[in-house]
Amino acid sequence: MNFRTTLIYSSFLIFVCFTNFLSAQTTGSRNITINLSEVALLDIEPNVNTISFNFTAPTEAGLPILTPAANTTKWLNYTSAKANATANRNVTAQINQTCPGITIKLQAGPATGGGGTLGISTGQKSLTTTAQTIINGIGGAFTGNGANNGHQLTISTEITNYTQLVQTNNQTITITYTISN
Repeated sequence: MNFRTTLIYSSFLIFVCFTNFLSAQTTGSRNITINLSEVALLDIEPNVNTISFNFTAPTEAGLPILTPAANTTKWLNYTSAKANATANRNVTAQINQTCPGITIKLQAGPATGGGGTLGISTGQKSLTTTAQTIINGIGGAFTGNGANNGHQLTISTEITNYTQLVQTNNQTITITYTISN
């Protein structure tokens, strides 16, 4: 074999090897691991002030006691990642005690902000010491944080039984909100 034949043969061998090297693998794969814990978080925003309802005595005998205006300053925010794709979450509300002759009412507005499967209000509820669903159908979702995100809460009072009314000074009633797991 002469130098020219050796060079041609070597060039051909390098070309074949290089071509085989280029076409030997056209795809590749690697595994990844994803971990997402179940999440069920809820809060009320802004969370800095207590709501006060002050009833007003009438200025004329025989007239009813005036109920305070409804309060719409609170927003319910939540984040949800479910353990089961087919189950939905709910939000319930209840009070820790009643006030004689007065009913506390609560309504969650439609969801604003966020994304995912946001819940749907179940309408106005007269709160009791038993939990009641105020929002249902929450899937994987987030409402956004703070006022003007989530569900605006309308809290109001109504005198429902004058025979039970008694003077009340600074009676604190707590509304507890719970998101189901």
